[in-house]
Amino acid sequence: MSDRPPVVLSLTWEGALRFRGDSAGRTLLLDGDSQAAVSPVEALGFALAACMGADLVHILGKQRASFSGVDVRLTGRRAESEPRRFLAIELLFLVKGILEKDRVERAIALSREKYCSVWHSLRQDIELTVKYEIII
Repeated sequence: MSDRPPVVLSLTWEGALRFRGDSAGRTLLLDGDSQAAVSPVEALGFALAACMGADLVHILGKQRASFSGVDVRLTGRRAESEPRRFLAIELLFLVKGILEKDRVERAIALSREKYCSVWHSLRQDIELTVKYEIII
């Protein structure tokens, strides 16, 4: 039995294809038409990028690495027909600082192989390419 509480959230329809999400008082707007807010698929992309980005920052911090910023860029290729799921995703991490390449690579590998719960919740036949640049 896990000590972690379950993830509990609710969605309320707000008209058109918009839904307001709530989780413990924190809110998020989603729009199936991508007009008033990000779409559910875009939100999934944000979730993956943020999950791996947070892991990278956390692991580099534990390594006492000297860095001043991390930007993440995600490009996703989707199927042409329904359900138009992600077929391939490329993540590019732009890490600002004076870092050893092997530490960044190790942090990314740990996120992908062990820690990122979002990645491990997705279909594993999605092609995931991860790249990085160290910007001094």
